[in-house]
Amino acid sequence: MTPFSPIAIVVSRYNPGVPTRLLEAAKAEIERRGVPGDQIAIIDAPGAFELTALANAAVRSGAYRGVVALGCLIHGETLHDRYIADAVAQGLTKITVETGVPVAFGLITAETADHAKARSGGAKGNKGEEAAAALMDTLASMDAIRRAVAEGRPCAVERLGSSIKKDKSEN
Repeated sequence: MTPFSPIAIVVSRYNPGVPTRLLEAAKAEIERRGVPGDQIAIIDAPGAFELTALANAAVRSGAYRGVVALGCLIHGETLHDRYIADAVAQGLTKITVETGVPVAFGLITAETADHAKARSGGAKGNKGEEAAAALMDTLASMDAIRRAVAEGRPCAVERLGSSIKKDKSEN
């Protein structure tokens, strides 16, 4: 058991294929960081809008150190996808701020199915992996803050390396 265990991944099952690739990459990244597979809960959401409710339920259960929320929205003929993306982003942020438990945002918002595929393991990387890396880095930084404060040295927070891609200009 690592200090990062257990972790929840909430994944939308809408737009099949893309969320599966996001989930596989997120789980692999979390395991690469030392969390055993049996310490990773996979929670299915019917769609992207439900990510917030299920991430909130996971966090408020007290069972998880952090949550990764994954899904895919593809723009259609209306602005419906934009409203959902905004609601999910605000909802996940609110959960993190209110509870102190980090929730990573891994919701692809794409103009086309090809754009979504490119961001779920294609030419543009995998946003599931990036969201999982962001969560794990956030947890490590939170631990560093706690250690520094406990040692009476709040200005001596250990700086941690990151595996998150720095240049997002191509994504």
